[in-house]
Amino acid sequence: MRLPSRTPIAENQGRLKESCAGKETNVAVPREFALFRRTKALENEIDEFLDKLSEGALSFRIAVQTYLAHGRTPAFEEKLAQVNALESSADHLRRSIEIKLYSQTLIPESRGDVLGLLETLDSVMNLMEGALWAFSIETPEIPEPFRADYNNLTDMTVHCVDALTQSARAFFRNIEAVADHNHKVMFFEKEADKISTKLKRAVFESSLALPAKMQLRYFVEKIDDIADRAEDVADRLAIYTIKRTV
Repeated sequence: MRLPSRTPIAENQGRLKESCAGKETNVAVPREFALFRRTKALENEIDEFLDKLSEGALSFRIAVQTYLAHGRTPAFEEKLAQVNALESSADHLRRSIEIKLYSQTLIPESRGDVLGLLETLDSVMNLMEGALWAFSIETPEIPEPFRADYNNLTDMTVHCVDALTQSARAFFRNIEAVADHNHKVMFFEKEADKISTKLKRAVFESSLALPAKMQLRYFVEKIDDIADRAEDVADRLAIYTIKRTV
């Protein structure tokens, strides 16, 4: 996604200058429209960072689905490697953005919020990667009666991360849309909580041995923690949005 070359504010400024019969008129541009006026490189890197998060969530979903259907297969390990590579790339982009923000003294009034947002978004990717590593290392046996809910929980979690990614894009592009996307984050997180509670209850009501129950609960929480973290980031994003619009 790229910023429009001429915003409504820019058009209004142009009409105002024309109406003043050649007199130069300075019109202040609100901060929400000025965040990236000075550099396209920073804009492109933030776009790419958010792309990595979105791709990571999709790869995470496929990896969990693959594991539930077939166990730790080469196809699962391939998806794990993809998420690992995306996380590493996102880390590199985050550091590059941080260097640009400080070395070029860009958006000083919003620098701390942008860095805080990127760090917390990166933590969502870290949780997805960590959950897949746990599947790969522990290779839990997921009984067939629980697999559908594991899949449903994963779907809700990925929807939650996707809505968060859209909210973060809106923060840089169309700040008025942040609240709508955050509302979706909250909705999907609540749905994930419902599935998580239902699944853990079913696990502990089953006849499995206690160690197996504990392991199954652990993996439910590893997936649900991602949705919880996405909600936490959305809460912070809401605060950053208020700060930029007051």
